[in-house]
Amino acid sequence: MELKGLIEIVRPANCIIAGLVGILGATVALGSLPPNKTSLLIFLVVFLGCSWGNTINDYFDYEIDKINRPKRPLPRGAFSRNTALIYGLSLALSGLFIAYLIGIEAFLFALGAYLLMFLYAWKLKPLPFIGNLAVATLTGATPIYGAIAVEKIGLAGYLALCAFLVNVAREIFKDVEDIEGDKTQGAKTIPIIWGIKRASMIGVLFNITTIMASFLPVRAGIGLGYFPIIFVDGIILWASYEVLKSPSPTTAGKVQRKLKIAIYLAVLSFLLGSITREV
Repeated sequence: MELKGLIEIVRPANCIIAGLVGILGATVALGSLPPNKTSLLIFLVVFLGCSWGNTINDYFDYEIDKINRPKRPLPRGAFSRNTALIYGLSLALSGLFIAYLIGIEAFLFALGAYLLMFLYAWKLKPLPFIGNLAVATLTGATPIYGAIAVEKIGLAGYLALCAFLVNVAREIFKDVEDIEGDKTQGAKTIPIIWGIKRASMIGVLFNITTIMASFLPVRAGIGLGYFPIIFVDGIILWASYEVLKSPSPTTAGKVQRKLKIAIYLAVLSFLLGSITREV
């Protein structure tokens, strides 16, 4: 068994970002950083949940990943699928135990999210649009979880909305990028059913909706530190132009990576905006 693979399969960089977004949700809701203990517990629940989701996703995606991503731990033989399943379940149980320490509402919300991760990997992923919505819902739920942990929603609702919309777009572009591998497995993703061009246009539509939603926090009185959102909207607009100009799996791959950068900048914008709200 390759120990490096146990770290690799959870995609720790992504899970760290997710954990920080959970804390961000609490910060945006409160207008200030939550207590250190609460922040740590939120981070661990989200980090472990993300790790569980990535692991169980790779467990079910073994055949597809042999074509699309052969260097991932399971396709390259770093360890067995059964080991991945046991490992993933241990991550999930650990995360749920920590969620229970926060409170019953935080536990139930985490349980629902963890179950949705399993359903997505098991059954929902190949379904047209439903799989995309499931992933985007989980992404939007991350800042909401932080808000629930501190028992206040506040501006975290707007962050969740923007995260949901842009991730619907990103998931569609990822489906366009992976269209060949998905075809071999009989998946029914949007680009397979409606074609690459139409799927790309739907992704662009969600991009534009994200930009429109990014102005809602301004009306709600978010602070001046929110100004980097201008660059976020610029990246999303540029990505939309690129995919409309040349809709293809290659372009979709580049665009979804640009959207990932935009998401990171949006996280920074919401953080700065929330802590400068009274400025």
